[in-house]
Amino acid sequence: MAYDFDLYVIGAGSGGVRAARFAAGFGAKVAVAESRYLGGTCVNVGCVPKKLLVYGAHFAEDFEQASGFGWSLDEAQFDWATLIANKDREINRLNGIYRNLLVNSGVTLHEGHAKIVDPHQVEINGERFTARNILIATGGWPQIPEIPGHEHAISSNQAFFLKELPKRVLVVGGGYIAVEFAGIFHGLGAQTSLLYRGELFLRGFDGSVRKHLQEELTKRGMDLQFNADIERIDKQADGSLKVTLKDGRQLEADCVFYATGRRPMLDNLGLESTGVKLDKKGFVEVDELYQTAEPSILALGDVIGRVQLTPVALAEGMAVARRLFKPEQYRAVDYKMIPTAVFSLPNIGTVGLTEEEAREAGHDVQIFESRFRPMKLTLTECQERTLMKLVVDAKTDKVLGCHMVGPEAGEIVQGLAIALKAGATKRDFDETIGVHPTAAEEFVTMRTPVAG
Repeated sequence: MAYDFDLYVIGAGSGGVRAARFAAGFGAKVAVAESRYLGGTCVNVGCVPKKLLVYGAHFAEDFEQASGFGWSLDEAQFDWATLIANKDREINRLNGIYRNLLVNSGVTLHEGHAKIVDPHQVEINGERFTARNILIATGGWPQIPEIPGHEHAISSNQAFFLKELPKRVLVVGGGYIAVEFAGIFHGLGAQTSLLYRGELFLRGFDGSVRKHLQEELTKRGMDLQFNADIERIDKQADGSLKVTLKDGRQLEADCVFYATGRRPMLDNLGLESTGVKLDKKGFVEVDELYQTAEPSILALGDVIGRVQLTPVALAEGMAVARRLFKPEQYRAVDYKMIPTAVFSLPNIGTVGLTEEEAREAGHDVQIFESRFRPMKLTLTECQERTLMKLVVDAKTDKVLGCHMVGPEAGEIVQGLAIALKAGATKRDFDETIGVHPTAAEEFVTMRTPVAG
């Protein structure tokens, strides 16, 4: 049978666009459908605008520290509307780049909501198209628990478009999105409380990293409330919000921001007309080749719920395009040693195993750890400290994990990720000459284990 397209991609986020572009480059006839915005969550309501807001939030500290270097500044003033308008302009520019990337690659762009009619057919804007393969790359969507008054809360989707900076913000959640936005609101001058129902935020990260960040955020004056959960939210006559916690306490806020998880975006996708199966959490089930239970339908990125990071979706998109249309170049995605950053203030950078994971896996572990005040702060009153940590296998000398909390942690750990991916040993680190004076050199000068 002759199909209209070799590959029909539903979702123009990072993974979908990468798969579409490369498939077209390999000679396939490709279409992409997108109902919202080109570039997906990351470009529009995720990593890119979030990082711009983090940069904005950091200026408060820079101004404070400037006097130690001889700068005297008039009182700094912040205008939320200017930051949001400039952010919007940059996102619009990136939307245009994504459009050009697709069109210039020879991909057909369909703007509208695509629905799968059967394993080889898609309907969009009243038209039907056939495809040899359909790729689901629809991503995720924030979830707000349906407590009484949940309609008064916002998610990350709305946070980027607030008309003004709220004076009092409650951020609910213990993952990286909650921690990052708490830092943004706090840094920009809002009275910020972070509520998390567990003992300590950032579950799954190294224990030293979690505790160190808790200490640093507390030093900065952020209100951290653990073992705390919201029972209900009531809107007051003056527009403020009265928040009742499960322990009976009441808090007042102007904004309640939920970052308590994301669900796969499968609304009205038509999966019931296919053999595609979902797992217990509602994500699309795929095998190691990103194939669903319906052989002609594939899925990747956040919608499959594996590692929900933009660079991972990009790698998966590349893998799908190669396997289908350039099999001689196919390489499976390696999910080990994926570096990641949390753009909290201060930043976190991490790659490899945590100390807890290494011990659980049966490694005889040596820990190298350093905490120090960054050189930049020695002329200031700021008491922030950086944490650097290496998790080493005592028997093989292999570095299993590398963790950092401090300025530019993500930038530093990206380079170290290559070393860990290549199997570097602690001796390799020790024999590498440091770049002086930098914070990064601390990773090659730690000599004495702190625990074993």
